[in-house]
Amino acid sequence: MAEDLLHSWDHPAPERAGRPSLFALLPEDFVAMGAPGRAEHIFIQSQHPWVWVEGRPRVSREIREWMAENLDTALPQIVERHASEDGSTKLVLALADGERIEAVHMPRDVRNPRVTLCISSQVGCAMGCTFCATGAMGIRRNLTAGEIVGQVLALLRELGPEKPHQITLVFMGMGEPLHNLEHVHRAIQVFNHQQGLNISTKRITVSTSGLVSGIEKLALLEPRPWLAISLNATTDAARGAVMPVNRVWNLARLRQALDRWPLGPKEKLTIEYVLMAGVNDTPEDAQRLADWMGELRHSHNLNLIRMNEHAASSFREPVEDRLRAFVACLKALGCFVTVRKSRGRDVQAACGQLIREESRQG
Repeated sequence: MAEDLLHSWDHPAPERAGRPSLFALLPEDFVAMGAPGRAEHIFIQSQHPWVWVEGRPRVSREIREWMAENLDTALPQIVERHASEDGSTKLVLALADGERIEAVHMPRDVRNPRVTLCISSQVGCAMGCTFCATGAMGIRRNLTAGEIVGQVLALLRELGPEKPHQITLVFMGMGEPLHNLEHVHRAIQVFNHQQGLNISTKRITVSTSGLVSGIEKLALLEPRPWLAISLNATTDAARGAVMPVNRVWNLARLRQALDRWPLGPKEKLTIEYVLMAGVNDTPEDAQRLADWMGELRHSHNLNLIRMNEHAASSFREPVEDRLRAFVACLKALGCFVTVRKSRGRDVQAACGQLIREESRQG
């Protein structure tokens, strides 16, 4: 069973063939492809949706004609918007082949306003986590780098912000980002480019279920985003029951991968822990969680998440007293703990709730 799982995750998910996407290209790619005009100008115009004219980058007719002949210039189309009472918005985006994905736009009304975009990296997911709605879909295909970047540009055109320094990106939507590492990292290169959105890697987080082979590959790449690990249990038996990935890379092997992660200045890892009533919320779990984190507990983020209930899973969130006791135990053990306020619960936009149930369109 473990070998079968490893085989499926070590092989690429299905890909969408087609011409190169305008939105996945860097300036040097335009040069290599023989694009007319200045490559930097084409790149800047393609990555700043606020300056587009009639939904298109502001470039000359010659460049537009070259694009039409050589590139895929279609953005994912926003086909549904679901506004939450907390100010966040879940958006459904249609891709060129009829598949659909979901993303979440989450403004934060703080002293320095920020908008967090929770974005998808795959249509569906192969990891099979039993508490996650997306896992119930299975894997349909990877998103291309152009679709990942295009997803963000479509959200920014629709809801902003128009100031790139206000943007935070989290790969916490549909899919396992490290199962689509080539396209995810290419998108990060585009997001991080100084002439594009210029989003610092400190404001890009990739969340993984614990795909250790992907963690170790990502650790060697530049630019390198920050890392979040979805842990969710404190014994191999319990974690293997809710997260099949643990049957291939157990808790000790995952911890070893984190020890090898090359932390930059002020960089913090995030350990995400979804609390499920009667499954992983005991004082003994808190003790094991602190032990597993070791020295990480004092300065890195332990992010507790109430189980966001949905029709695809029978798990339930713990009662408030149980949650408070769990937090108190962790703090007494020296853990740096936050309890995430799940955004968009009322529109099924919170962590673990994203799913497209309709059949493929077209």
